[in-house]
Amino acid sequence: MSQNLEELTHALLLAAKKAGAQSADAMAVKGTALSIDVRSGALEQAERSEGIDIGLRVLIGQRQACVSSSDTSSTTINAMCERAIAMAREAPEDPYAGLADPSMLSDARDAEGLELCDPSAEPDPAMLQEDAMRAEAAALAHTGISQVQSASAGYSAREVHISASNGFTGGYARTDRAISCVAIGGTGADMERDYDGDSRIYQSDLRSPEDIGAIAAKRTLARMGARKPPTGSYPVLFDERISSTLIGHLIAAVNGGSIARGSSWLRSALGEQVLPEHLSLIEDPHRVRVPGSRLFDAEGLATQKRAIIDKGVLTGWTLDLANARKLGMTSTANAARGTSAPPSPSSWNVALTQGAKTQNDLLRDMGTGLLVTSMIGSTINATTGDYSRGAAGFWVQNGEITYPVNECTIAGNLRDMLMRMTPANDARTHLSRVVPSLLIEGMTLAGN
Repeated sequence: MSQNLEELTHALLLAAKKAGAQSADAMAVKGTALSIDVRSGALEQAERSEGIDIGLRVLIGQRQACVSSSDTSSTTINAMCERAIAMAREAPEDPYAGLADPSMLSDARDAEGLELCDPSAEPDPAMLQEDAMRAEAAALAHTGISQVQSASAGYSAREVHISASNGFTGGYARTDRAISCVAIGGTGADMERDYDGDSRIYQSDLRSPEDIGAIAAKRTLARMGARKPPTGSYPVLFDERISSTLIGHLIAAVNGGSIARGSSWLRSALGEQVLPEHLSLIEDPHRVRVPGSRLFDAEGLATQKRAIIDKGVLTGWTLDLANARKLGMTSTANAARGTSAPPSPSSWNVALTQGAKTQNDLLRDMGTGLLVTSMIGSTINATTGDYSRGAAGFWVQNGEITYPVNECTIAGNLRDMLMRMTPANDARTHLSRVVPSLLIEGMTLAGN
């Protein structure tokens, strides 16, 4: 059978209809990935993968089932459809399952204008190896760096196509290019490590390997001699490279799936203030050269820019069709899916309002407290918002960094934390989550 993805999805729909499906949608994904790891100036590992995955969801009345395969032969497709129909007939009824009404479907059927796919050729493995080796060499050039744990370069390309019996058919292609480096300083119990990396859609936007290796080394050296901070209640400044995790907890809390299950710490907060009034959280799925961009969602609905939080007030949930029906609302065109499961809500690109001050300004404002640059582990209660995480970074005294810290825990409640949040102006605008450094007053630190 042809490996054209649109033809594959149409073949799945036709076979599903013949097998007895009343409605169906199909997804086909073709992917290629190449990664190179080096160590001590030599190739350590090279991996390449490529293949096609197909998935089918069938509906009989209000019963649905999903099947998937990496075999695209006509025999397998027919067997998939028969299996899916048999599964659907035994599945419990779901009053909220179903495809979009044809009148709701997006006119867009591709990703035109979003620049999600670099038209340049796939990089040669030798080029990726050279990039990784250049990053490693740049890190090792710094006195005090004892070794590089890993230096990697990678490339991936993916094509996606979705078709449904309601008439929707659309697809897009996307590429990714990445370089990363993890540097280690010291030995034994005094060993410290840190990293840097960059990932872009277009090769031409990628930072240089030398820059990545050098920053990984400088971050590692700055952590040498780390010790535990004092225990108590202090302000905490979340560095820009990890501050998006806080907003990630917020995004998870407004996901329609969690709201419908009643398992979110924001389940009763619709229309309430959840951030300071000068802050908004904007979702924009139409940003150019950004991974979370798309013109239509996995159910064929047109995506649109929206304010999840407008001037501090929570305006709505992140919804696909099924969860919107459960909650008596309208889908926000945030359905995402893989080949083996039905659609579920997912956020696209989001951006938090940036502040007017630099990170250094916030350090001066905080006086004495903790600058967090990395976190490990996580104890987040999704129902109550209670927050506790292991952290490392730098102790700040009288507005200035005095020494590196590790082996401490920061704790609070997300609802309270977010209301005490002050943003800096240092967010990287090419990321899917644009979140600056965030200062939060009055957190509990457990150290010495």
